[in-house]
Amino acid sequence: MTDRSRVLPLDLEALHTLSADEARVKERARALAAGVPARGSARVGDLVTAVTAIDLTTLSDDDTVERVRQLCRRAQTPLSGTALRAVPPPSPAPHVAAVCVAERFVAAAVGALAGSRIPVAAATGDFPRGQAPLEQRLGQIRAAVRDGADEIDVVITRDHARGGVWQVLYDEVRAFRDAAGDALLKVILATGDLGTLETVARAATTAMLAGADFIKTSTGKEQVNATLAAGIVMADMIRRHHDRTGIAVGLKPAGGIRTAQRALEWIQLVRRELGDRWLTPERFRIGASGLLDDLQRELAELDEGSLP
Repeated sequence: MTDRSRVLPLDLEALHTLSADEARVKERARALAAGVPARGSARVGDLVTAVTAIDLTTLSDDDTVERVRQLCRRAQTPLSGTALRAVPPPSPAPHVAAVCVAERFVAAAVGALAGSRIPVAAATGDFPRGQAPLEQRLGQIRAAVRDGADEIDVVITRDHARGGVWQVLYDEVRAFRDAAGDALLKVILATGDLGTLETVARAATTAMLAGADFIKTSTGKEQVNATLAAGIVMADMIRRHHDRTGIAVGLKPAGGIRTAQRALEWIQLVRRELGDRWLTPERFRIGASGLLDDLQRELAELDEGSLP
């Protein structure tokens, strides 16, 4: 359950001092891959961390109740068939962080996950466009919560951020916060649509002040989705927010993260920028649909004897 004391006033003067050195950030992003463990127990540990960070997602137009139920079954035993003899996973056996579905499938997912510890996340609020009238979007969020959603993933109005109307964006996210009630609120910035990393920094800070529990890179539907450069800036804003307020906001990259190597780069980003204490499902998620296949493949290969 979320803590409403997370909502803090918007300081426009302080917000306008935020900036991002794009060249330096992109250089840091290029260096991240060098820190990813290439083999051994450290890599296995990070692969398991990635599995437990996944918001296992299906958001296709042709989704069905049966597909959602199958996804929920897979979410509960994501490492089945992988013994991991060299580096045993924690006990009890790990599961993914959440299952994320469209609003119309929330009730089906809740039923399929009954008795598990896995929350249901709803992608709602005119997802992925985020362009419907605000009251309509708020109604969709409330409906998802009534159907049993534990978490809400909702995208901001991109034009508010691109136009620098930060008070309007703040008020919008505050309204999302109120509509979500006690559900975890993950605010999608759609960073690939915002133009500059400076805009990403200001949008991230505005969302956190308005009560976001997580800030998320993308809907997965933009032409440019989760980039390490945007992630570095978001992590920097999360760290500053925590230093200033004591409030720990989570980070969720999403969109285009399909390989184990890509997931491990994000884990390395979080480790470097925020520390290992952020590498828990309470503070770090990966929004993905196909990523689990590649993580399972690599873990199975390592389990078969490639570990030194």
